[in-house]
Amino acid sequence: MEEAPSARYARSRTLFVVGSLPLIAFAVWGGYHLATVVGAFGRLDTTSLAAAWLMSFLAQWWVPLAWLERPFPVRPESLVVTVQIPVYNEDPATLRACLRSVLAQSRRPDRVRVVNDGSVERGVPVKYARIRKEFLREARALGVRVTWDRTENRGKRFAQMHVLADDDADIFVTLDSDSVLDRHAIREGLAPFADPKVRSVAGQVLVLNRTANPLTRLTGVLYLPFTRGLRSAQSVLRRVTINSGTLAFYRGDVVRRYAGVYENERFAGRPMQMNDDSMLTFYALLEGDTVHQPSALVFTLVPERFGHYFNQQLRWMRGTTVRHLWWLRYMPLTGVVFWTTVAEYAHLVLAIVLPVTLVMHDGHRGDLGAIGAAALQIGLAMNYLVALRLFTVRRSDEPLASLVLAYVLSPVASLWRLLVLRPLYLYAMVTCRRIGRWGTRDGVEVALAGRGA
Repeated sequence: MEEAPSARYARSRTLFVVGSLPLIAFAVWGGYHLATVVGAFGRLDTTSLAAAWLMSFLAQWWVPLAWLERPFPVRPESLVVTVQIPVYNEDPATLRACLRSVLAQSRRPDRVRVVNDGSVERGVPVKYARIRKEFLREARALGVRVTWDRTENRGKRFAQMHVLADDDADIFVTLDSDSVLDRHAIREGLAPFADPKVRSVAGQVLVLNRTANPLTRLTGVLYLPFTRGLRSAQSVLRRVTINSGTLAFYRGDVVRRYAGVYENERFAGRPMQMNDDSMLTFYALLEGDTVHQPSALVFTLVPERFGHYFNQQLRWMRGTTVRHLWWLRYMPLTGVVFWTTVAEYAHLVLAIVLPVTLVMHDGHRGDLGAIGAAALQIGLAMNYLVALRLFTVRRSDEPLASLVLAYVLSPVASLWRLLVLRPLYLYAMVTCRRIGRWGTRDGVEVALAGRGA
């Protein structure tokens, strides 16, 4: 198996200034043409339409704010750290790479607690005996305390709390078994906890199998608006709403306080096991600040087949719909989380209402071509503004030419988001009661090349 790539966070103020100014000018120019075509001549209908367009683009508040994010400086802390890894039907080579990356950390954890949640493939228990033996031996040699349990299959949350409910560590690190840590991930992820107000920290997720096929390359760009955009902007406000289960850090007392409640969340009378990461972040939000550490980097495998991809997206979207309802119900009315959730739904509604209104409006039907061209101009500018964030991470396995090509072709991801993911999201919203345990993995679905157990 090939060694995992390395990466570093490299935010550049010069990149932002040089890259964003012409794009902003391009967007303003498009906005001027749009306002001219819509023709705000004092008539109520056209003025309201122009205001709706403005509101739609204001919903992208996070685009400039994301550039204000700074990595938290590393300060030595005497914190006891436990890494918890739930395993369910994982590719053996991937699991081995995950575990080795934990032991290879520049700041090793004090404990690693693996829980095999009853992995069964084709009716036969999945065996990780050789990997377990190797891991226990290597951890013992390094002085890292480890446990490895097998439980009946009850879902990821039960697998996590099987060991975390009684663990007295200061910090819990949740790590998915299909993820590989950058060497400094834990050291960087612990840095924000120097501030006692910080209750959770999100790591930054990169696609490990980026070059496997066009779908994985597309996914890497599709991750961008959230992992290096919205989440970065939320971190500036210290209100990150969703950590990735791929890599996240929590104060131990926060997780222990909700033991028993976390595993038994219910929605519409049904057990809720998906979106475990957003629920833990929700608990942290209730108690303090939640931030993102862009220099805590982790590589994860993403779906290589469309069936797996759509199943995963539906699971995430349904879980996010439920979490939106929780935020609207439990977050303060005067708080950032409540109003950004409202803004997200307003943006979704406007994205549907505006095109329909233009098509049905007698005064603008003849201008649809000009309006569409101006809207496309603005959309391209916004797309490339967001895509500039591609250059904030340098990967050892990604040549500059490949990065530039991804940037140039980033509108393809925006088109995919508009034509495929948005309808899928609307479907997920109306079917959000269809919730399950792990949701996607009846067997090994993505494996590392050159594997071997």
